[in-house]
Amino acid sequence: METTTTTTTTTAEKSVIVVGIDDSEHSFYALHWALDHFFAPFAPNPPFKLFVVHAKPSPSSAVGFAGPGAADVLPLVEADLKTIAARVLEKAKETCSSKWVNDVLMEVVEGDARNVLCEAVQKHHASILVVGSHGYGAIKRAVLGSVSDYCAHHAHCSVMIVKKPKIKN
Repeated sequence: METTTTTTTTTAEKSVIVVGIDDSEHSFYALHWALDHFFAPFAPNPPFKLFVVHAKPSPSSAVGFAGPGAADVLPLVEADLKTIAARVLEKAKETCSSKWVNDVLMEVVEGDARNVLCEAVQKHHASILVVGSHGYGAIKRAVLGSVSDYCAHHAHCSVMIVKKPKIKN
């Protein structure tokens, strides 16, 4: 019995770009930027595979408290977080479609955005991680933690931190 193997170029052979998004204008600016620079110039056959990843906080981390009332609140918070995630993904799909990028995989992963994005890089063997910058000052960044800063130090790929230009008056 003879077997024939044919090799075709598949998306698995393309370099992978992961774009991390949330419901902020900064992350959608980063998505637009990535599409404009890595995908649109090469349409309809870009050299990259696109994964858009949204980190959905867990209900307990979003509520920030535990106790007798938490059990009643958590299902409501979970429903809100799912609604926000669906809205974020729908907006991302529309953004990609508007740039003629339809070969995109969208993921919602529960957890802290820093860990979710670094794990997505490893899972998808990404060459580049693109994230937006909220533009926090040093004090706010120290208190809240910076997803982009964490990813720049911990992701196992190049990290593109896209800053939205400030409008000068």
